[in-house]
Amino acid sequence: MAFIIAEPCIGTKDTACVDACPVDCIHPKKSESDFGSNSMLFINPIECIDCGACVPACPVSAIYAEGDLPEKWEKYVQINAEHYVRK
Repeated sequence: MAFIIAEPCIGTKDTACVDACPVDCIHPKKSESDFGSNSMLFINPIECIDCGACVPACPVSAIYAEGDLPEKWEKYVQINAEHYVRK
């Protein structure tokens, strides 16, 4: 079960979670060309190892284990996955 970045990240894009991730599965990074064109960050559901290191690093509490994601943000499961399909 992967972790999901939800709505609170929109417009924030604090990259503390990127730095905390041991497997580099959160994108875009500030150094990546699509950082400016995305309103939020995304977790690659295939690469995520479910360690949870990103959760306490997020200053806006936008990261949830998929099973703990509030119902109002369930669409972000698909949004995160689709980000990596488009790449």
